[in-house]
Amino acid sequence: MTVHLPHRAVRTNAVRTNAVRTHSRRRRTALYAASLLCCSAVLTALPGGASAAPAPAPAAVAFADEFDGPAGAAVDGSKWQLETGDNVNNHERQYYTGGNSNAALDGQGNLVITARKENPGNYQCWYGSCEYTSARLNTSGKFAAAYGHVEARVKVPRGQGMWPAFWMLGDDFGNVGWPQSGEIDVMENVGFEPGTVHGTLHGPGYSGAEGIGAGYTLPNGAAFADDFHTFAVDWAPDSITWSVDGNVFQRRTPADLGGKEWVFNKPFFLILNLAVGGYWPGDPDGSTAFPAELVVDYVRVTTND
Repeated sequence: MTVHLPHRAVRTNAVRTNAVRTHSRRRRTALYAASLLCCSAVLTALPGGASAAPAPAPAAVAFADEFDGPAGAAVDGSKWQLETGDNVNNHERQYYTGGNSNAALDGQGNLVITARKENPGNYQCWYGSCEYTSARLNTSGKFAAAYGHVEARVKVPRGQGMWPAFWMLGDDFGNVGWPQSGEIDVMENVGFEPGTVHGTLHGPGYSGAEGIGAGYTLPNGAAFADDFHTFAVDWAPDSITWSVDGNVFQRRTPADLGGKEWVFNKPFFLILNLAVGGYWPGDPDGSTAFPAELVVDYVRVTTND
């Protein structure tokens, strides 16, 4: 996800900026906590093939949002801020709204980010009157960390022009700008590739279409919109490893940058958004169904601090 924030983005501090559930949330949380007690060697799988992800080392939960709360409630303002505005830099078509208009809890332990074909507020976008609304939220000024295990369990929408993402920006973004701040895309999906997600690094000299990354494709023609999946990175000094549902598909180090600057040994903050249209996914067409929903079961970050 190209980093540029919407024109009228919410700004804080230095930054200018279901599937059927067969177990209760309590049991899922207990199992997750137990898994943090496991250890294994760090794997070095390359994009050519997936392998079992390393179990996280003993760690402390630095950030967690299980999105528990009543249906229709807005996200926890102590953890997230909502950006507002459009994004000319990617030529996205949506207007990001605040409050709970396009980002709300569903009362079943999920955050639902909804993209709609509408313009109830007469919003103006880079191309004229906005055609769509959606939401983008981040933890800037509220949470940032360097290193650890970062994951989210997510069900993406389907449809041409849909562009959901779970990603991170360097916490110094407001001071140094992009791409010097660095960007870690944990997961991006574009609607014309229903069975594939991408993990990418962006930094000075390797940003935009020149980002360093790889894709992961589900077997047997499955689509990511069919069910929830867990997207994660295991992040250490000079190393970032991506996995989907525990399957490692990529590991990157400074050696992959061809001598360019590695800008990922510092704190980053989190971002969730659902974009509509843009240079990469293309615009929605007659086959795209609205409303479209990005459903987030949880977001968790564990560190060794």
